[in-house]
Amino acid sequence: MPDVTMPRLTDSMQEGTILRWLRHAGDVVRRGEPLAEIETDKATTTFEADADGVLEPVAAEGETLPVGAVIARIAVDGAQDAGRVMASPLARAIAREQGVDLQGVEGTGPGGRIVRADVEAAATPEVPTLAETGTSKGDVSILEPTRAQRSLARRMAEAKATVPELTLTTEIDVEGCVRTRAQLDAMGLDVTPTIDDMVIKAAGLALRELPRANGSYKDGHFELYSRVNVSVAVATEDNLVFPTVFDADDKALRQIARETRAAAEKVRAGTITPPEVSGGTFTVSSLGAYGTTAFAPIITTPQAAVLAVGAPVQRPTVVDGEVAVRHVLHATLVCDSRILFGAGAAQLLARIRELLEQPASLYL
Repeated sequence: MPDVTMPRLTDSMQEGTILRWLRHAGDVVRRGEPLAEIETDKATTTFEADADGVLEPVAAEGETLPVGAVIARIAVDGAQDAGRVMASPLARAIAREQGVDLQGVEGTGPGGRIVRADVEAAATPEVPTLAETGTSKGDVSILEPTRAQRSLARRMAEAKATVPELTLTTEIDVEGCVRTRAQLDAMGLDVTPTIDDMVIKAAGLALRELPRANGSYKDGHFELYSRVNVSVAVATEDNLVFPTVFDADDKALRQIARETRAAAEKVRAGTITPPEVSGGTFTVSSLGAYGTTAFAPIITTPQAAVLAVGAPVQRPTVVDGEVAVRHVLHATLVCDSRILFGAGAAQLLARIRELLEQPASLYL
């Protein structure tokens, strides 16, 4: 009876959650037929059968399992196992740890299969919750994070704990970018690039010139990538997703603008797919829409660096010996210093600044 295991659907995926089984225990399935909806750290996608046969789900809806764990079996000849307790591998492992006899546990999973929650309920006596007992702060409401929120929290904690960060900041005169955008907006184009789109394009061009920044430090060696794919941080009401602008160095600025808008709409609608949030080699994060002028982001591992930009602000600036009011953008580059050293990081940030201060270069 072939095992169906939790697939690795994105490059950073370590575990997945079975949101919904599309076929049920005892159903005859065919290769390529949708079996389940799986939530990863970045998106929700449909998983397909890789063999013909009779489906025997192992994981229950809502259960989270690591990549490679068995989530179902497909009986090629239709024969089912008999004479033994039906339980998921995770439920069996927990039962061994807690000393729970599975013979006395009632399963609530597909086909009566015992799942993790059944074992935990059998092993743990009921205790009052904080919300029931109350504290000096009043009643406490417990909110369980979603699968995506737990994964994001884990990745952020791992990045802060394992990556020796180097942080650089600079000010960029974006008066030319602001004027260029106003001119394009007046032309009535289908899409007008934002300052953030210009930052993505400038980063793409700079990364092409400085390949060390377009890589990662993994397992004691450097990985340098041939494609420049810029991940763009998009915030939702309760999560942070990173859709990818592939080949940002080669794409026209207006094409980048179209893609970032379409990706943001998909993220907020919950329709972004794993391929659209994979393959990033560098990240750009902006909080300018919220009025934030500067901040230090957390690296999206295993990328070498992330660039954060805030909202452009007007301030007096000396230009050619004269004081003038110009739009200034604060940019912060956070690097993995194991692959991108101080001089290289400074060179990357300086090149991005140079490109943005000469916006015509973004259209060449």
